[in-house]
Amino acid sequence: MVPISYTLRSLFVRRSSTLLTILGIAATVAVLAGVLALQQGFDRLFAGSGSESVAVFMRPGANAEGESQFPRDKAQTLIKGQPAIATDDQGRPLAAMEAYVALRLPRIGGGETNVPVRGVEPLTYAIHGDSVRIVEGRWPVPGTDEIAVGNKLVERMQNCRMGDVLPLNLSPMRVVGVFASDGPYGSEIWGDLDRILDALERANPNRVIARVVDGTDLEVLNDELEVDPQVPAKVQSERTYLSNQTGLLSAILITLGSFMAIVMGAAAVFTATNTMLSAVASRTHEIGILLSIGYRPVPIFVAFILESLVLGLLGGLVGCLIVLPINGIETGTTNFATFTEVAFAFRITPLVLGVAVAFSLVLGLLGGAWPAWRASRMRPTEALRRM
Repeated sequence: MVPISYTLRSLFVRRSSTLLTILGIAATVAVLAGVLALQQGFDRLFAGSGSESVAVFMRPGANAEGESQFPRDKAQTLIKGQPAIATDDQGRPLAAMEAYVALRLPRIGGGETNVPVRGVEPLTYAIHGDSVRIVEGRWPVPGTDEIAVGNKLVERMQNCRMGDVLPLNLSPMRVVGVFASDGPYGSEIWGDLDRILDALERANPNRVIARVVDGTDLEVLNDELEVDPQVPAKVQSERTYLSNQTGLLSAILITLGSFMAIVMGAAAVFTATNTMLSAVASRTHEIGILLSIGYRPVPIFVAFILESLVLGLLGGLVGCLIVLPINGIETGTTNFATFTEVAFAFRITPLVLGVAVAFSLVLGLLGGAWPAWRASRMRPTEALRRM
């Protein structure tokens, strides 16, 4: 085999073209990693939150609560008569009705976007526990025109700071609290169920949430309730429900990242190919010497492939370094499952870095394959004539 030191020294000798190739690959890798970090941040916000012990009840066939309607009488029957729902120390079912509406509200920086508004009952807070917590002020008093806003809306939306009055439809609602959430609830506005329904001219809630008795098999319960003649319902855990809300946007982001990576990757491959062809041309005499002293074509091929892989690896590492500073930066986009804006942070995960480096190696391999093949196919006598 051709010594590795020979390959590494050749990269240093041609440092200008080497640097250009590394930067081209790095730019491509950084774009891909940035889009994947966006997808991972969105996916983790939903899939990484929610509780397996909290059940979400919606109408049969509904994939999101915005599509669901749960009449009050059926909701009350479910809450009072479903043995799978846990109770508190006073024997009350740990269940609550919730309304969900998307309202178009103005951003602080200009423009408008859809923001989720949720009507809740007092037991909602106990059901969610510490996953949803007040960080400033207090929760709204039931029956009043008071609201609490998610902490991710405070700096993004108008009239969402403590003490502000936010008009919902034609009803002015005063912000009395700011809450934080480990999941997407931090991008919502919460108020009393009845007042929210009245203000937004809605008759019924959209779902029922409840803590279930330990050991409850929600898949079996779902099969039973979907054919229940009295209260038909679709039930799944809160974690499963939230995970199902990520599919469409995640697919769009992955498709977008793949398209941009292919387009930019093609340019990076041509750059790498040009660099390696230049290396072959400048080292033709050396290749002839290697072949004449007994090196076979395969080791020559491997040497140039290794050189291109090193270029790809260096480009991948530089691309990862470029994208690292965006980790944790918050942004917002539309969740196409609900058509509402949700705020989340870029997440540079090991998966993102692994995919980025693997992609850079593929670029290096594709860029070096043709030059390496040409180098290995040279005849010693012809190569030695070229200086």
